Amino acid sequence: MKQIIKTLAMLFIVFNMNAQTNFNTGDQDLDKQLVEINNEAKNDLTKFKTDLLNVFKIPFEKTEVLLKEKMEPAEILLSAKIASISKKSLDQVITCYKTNKSKGWGYIAKEMGIKPGSPEFHELKKKKEKGNSNNKGKGKKK
Repeated sequence: MKQIIKTLAMLFIVFNMNAQTNFNTGDQDLDKQLVEINNEAKNDLTKFKTDLLNVFKIPFEKTEVLLKEKMEPAEILLSAKIASISKKSLDQVITCYKTNKSKGWGYIAKEMGIKPGSPEFHELKKKKEKGNSNNKGKGKKK
């Protein structure tokens, strides 16, 4: 009997962990990246909040509010990226997210004007943001 209870408890834990990390973007690679980002952010929330401030100009207080509203860190980052790429406000993206969460991030991106396979969608898939997204400093230095 104890073994059955332990097994059920373990299955419950595994199920809950997987439920938290299903981002449903419609792209397996992006979903995997979001899981990694989420794990990294949870390990160092201060760095995550600082990165959001530096890259997207999202104040710590706003990030705290979104975390308290049960958004995952990777969802906040994805919202910020969608807002930046689509030229919509973060609040517009968050409202769309709250209304359509069950439909997944692929649907939310489409609602914000980002079509699957488009250059904008590929921009969403970039793993790390480094400074301004209009970075033109590619190539070798002379």
